[in-house]
Amino acid sequence: MAEEFLSQEEIDALLGGGKKEEKEEKRVAPFDFDQVEHIKKGGVPGLELLFERWVKIYRERVRGLVPQIGMVTKDSVYITRFQSFMAKIPMPASYSIVAMRPFKENFLYVLDSRLVFVIISVMFGGPAEPFKIEGREFTKLEMRVIQDLVRLSLETFEQVWKDVYPVKLELRGIELNPALARIVSGNEKVIVVECSMDIDGYEAPFFFCFPQGLFMPIKELIFSESLFAEKDPVWEEHLQKKLLKTKLRVSLELSRKVFPLKEILSWRVGDRIDLGVSKDDLLKLYVEESPKFLARMGKVKERYAALIYNFINGEEDGRGGEKPGGTGEGVGRGTEAAGRGEESGGAS
Repeated sequence: MAEEFLSQEEIDALLGGGKKEEKEEKRVAPFDFDQVEHIKKGGVPGLELLFERWVKIYRERVRGLVPQIGMVTKDSVYITRFQSFMAKIPMPASYSIVAMRPFKENFLYVLDSRLVFVIISVMFGGPAEPFKIEGREFTKLEMRVIQDLVRLSLETFEQVWKDVYPVKLELRGIELNPALARIVSGNEKVIVVECSMDIDGYEAPFFFCFPQGLFMPIKELIFSESLFAEKDPVWEEHLQKKLLKTKLRVSLELSRKVFPLKEILSWRVGDRIDLGVSKDDLLKLYVEESPKFLARMGKVKERYAALIYNFINGEEDGRGGEKPGGTGEGVGRGTEAAGRGEESGGAS
């Protein structure tokens, strides 16, 4: 019987020697939740109602420019990150940067290249199909069409806002490079309104992109469904009656002086403080914390009273006035009302 010998590799395997198989270490990478793209649809019902009105007005106006346009619709409103929105726009595209006064931030009005090319095609008798435009920018003719569309869009958009909140739209520029159209940082959230335009059966998209913080001064309007709610005259009259019965604190300020702390600490009972006020001086009459009137102090049947002489800031309804704090800012000459003793209020 022939002797069987083990090879060196088999001996090393039995003894546990030799080269060990290198095992890849499994590393657990941290999960960054900030990088997860979360698209939140809806959430801005007031803005959706506003755009529903806008598309109706814009549809009629844009047909005067391009009769082949059939429908203009608002497809969706959603909140996403700015970098994710910009990544979905095919190149080339038109990025119109628009200022919305009195708000501080700008918004984007983006026209998809397919929309521009289809409009140009049908305007010159061609089919409603986009043509290939890889590797080039818009021509002068295409830019002229873009400018007309942008102008018409902003005119009608500003018109819709008149019933909600007075704004002034100002076109800051039209960019073709997306790097020059950054209105916020890439990770900031934006409100995107995606619309589409039907041109002889071909649908092409266009977009509005608003920074999420743009509408914070009027968030009660934009984030609620009462944007275009009809007024109830009965409830409005009832609310007005309730409002007119509201009690307000009225006080007359004799003087406002500044003393050093050392002098204040030396005051004793019986010390006299000269306020520098005479009977002919005009004093500020406060309603709550706001100075509204200029008045002279006097007496009515042994009780101190204030005779209203002027309106602060010249507003006879008393709604204007100096800014709180007694700095004197906002005080104007006003309309003289001397001799109206029956309208004087008591000083507190």
